[in-house]
Amino acid sequence: MSVRVQAWGVIAAVLAGSDPAQAATRQRLSDRLDENPGVPERALLEHLLENRQQDSLESGTPDTARAAFPRDAMPPQLLERLDAIRSLSRISALLESRMLMTAFQPIYGLASKSVVGVEALSRFVSDDGAGAELWFAEAASVGLGANLEFSALGSAADAAANLPPHLYVSLNVSPTSCIDPRLPELFDHIDLPVNRIVLELTEGIPDDEYPHFISAITPLRERGLRIAIDDSYSGAGALSRMVHLRPDFIKLGRDIISGVDVDPTQQALAACMVDFAEQIGTELVAEGVETRQELQVLTDLGISAGQGYLLGRPSVRPEEWAAWNTAKDPDGIIRHLSDPANVGQGAAGRANKR
Repeated sequence: MSVRVQAWGVIAAVLAGSDPAQAATRQRLSDRLDENPGVPERALLEHLLENRQQDSLESGTPDTARAAFPRDAMPPQLLERLDAIRSLSRISALLESRMLMTAFQPIYGLASKSVVGVEALSRFVSDDGAGAELWFAEAASVGLGANLEFSALGSAADAAANLPPHLYVSLNVSPTSCIDPRLPELFDHIDLPVNRIVLELTEGIPDDEYPHFISAITPLRERGLRIAIDDSYSGAGALSRMVHLRPDFIKLGRDIISGVDVDPTQQALAACMVDFAEQIGTELVAEGVETRQELQVLTDLGISAGQGYLLGRPSVRPEEWAAWNTAKDPDGIIRHLSDPANVGQGAAGRANKR
């Protein structure tokens, strides 16, 4: 039985009811059917959402939405379809309203102790407190993942106008979106120069997409675009691909950084990555630097740059971005690192990527 037929069955059962207390419910459902001719599942979803909104405004009235449509009485296929339509409606509304903003987290050159770039992180204006990763996952589940990514990229590019002009801007993007023809079009219509942009890949490149990825990204790299990947690549095949891709940056995560100051094995692994990066002409960026001891070891090993709560939290405040500069700042980072109160202190949590 199709989802549409199941939806018709649920609607017919409700409209056939005779309880006077649910007369308004039946009328609203009938109105939604008139607005969505031939699409009963959408009419049903909109009616459920409308009833839920009204219930929240009239907390003293009976919950007619749940009384008329108990979820456990609906067929699983219909519930799945309704959830998909609800996600589609949520993401579509988000894209239309552009209810997202950009936070930037500073990236420090460890040798110069100066800010050299920033990573752009999406922040969503919503009442449910969902993090960026959940929003992007939900968008991908209903086929709008690329749309949301490009909306976030545009938002970050607009916000970057308030950054000091010498900083590069790392933008999180999936390899699939790198193949999308909208990417070069975006770069042609934003004020952020391509040579200040670093595309930070949020996941590995599927084998079947790799040739298309190279074809799409090479002309942009020739214009000055840079690429960053994380250290999740593993195995001889992945290392071979990394050599072929020659990213401009490799980002080391907490699986390497955590405990690097006390674990000789972690230090050896980080040292190997330093040697590997030197061989292929890539810079290493340590993510999630949380303690002064970790930072000292990473600096001694020759890691190029670092970011993390110790060095600077993500900020949505342009006045804070404007204070980031390339000059050594004895009253800023150096003072912070020499403060004994900071020894051993870590972050309460890490920012959502994207």
